[in-house]
Amino acid sequence: MASEAKRPSMHHDWHSAQYVADWVVHDVARDPERRPRLQEMLAAAPFPHDAAIEVLDVGGGYGAVTEEVLKLFPQARVTLQDYSQPMLTEARRRLASRAAQLRYVAADLTDPAWPQQVGGPFDLAVSAIALHNLRDAAKIFACYRAIHDLLRPDGRFLDYDLFFAGVEGHIAELQKAGFSSVECCWAEPPHAILIAAKGAS
Repeated sequence: MASEAKRPSMHHDWHSAQYVADWVVHDVARDPERRPRLQEMLAAAPFPHDAAIEVLDVGGGYGAVTEEVLKLFPQARVTLQDYSQPMLTEARRRLASRAAQLRYVAADLTDPAWPQQVGGPFDLAVSAIALHNLRDAAKIFACYRAIHDLLRPDGRFLDYDLFFAGVEGHIAELQKAGFSSVECCWAEPPHAILIAAKGAS
């Protein structure tokens, strides 16, 4: 997961191993408030808990969201994408016991080739406190379109993020991207959880 910066312009050195190590220590301290939100988000995934679903964790960072995915869906196979190699190294360490179920992809979400790098198709795409770090609405909305196209026909995209300008524009763009239904299931501005269904919900 990327940072819950108060302003989206805050600089992060995601390619520095020391910066990432220090940041992870600070971020883990948020677990008591963060983990219940992640669990609430993932509860919207309409799949049997024993299903071997294919999951894409977008901006997955050090693996906190993937950890929660694997608790709820222990047979899932997860592709964890992140821009930061030090973050992926930390995720590999934290998730070592589930290595057989995981793929790690270092890819830049502003690179139009990133969808080909992660593969697919996926049953579920998840993201938490990540996409706002792109800092540009057009780049975020391009990710929505890419995620839609990476999903199977009955796939879902679950996004817990910071929406500094409100969720309405994001809901509209997810609908434009082709999602058949989009809802905000929880909000504490600027935080919110959006649930987008590709097929009929």
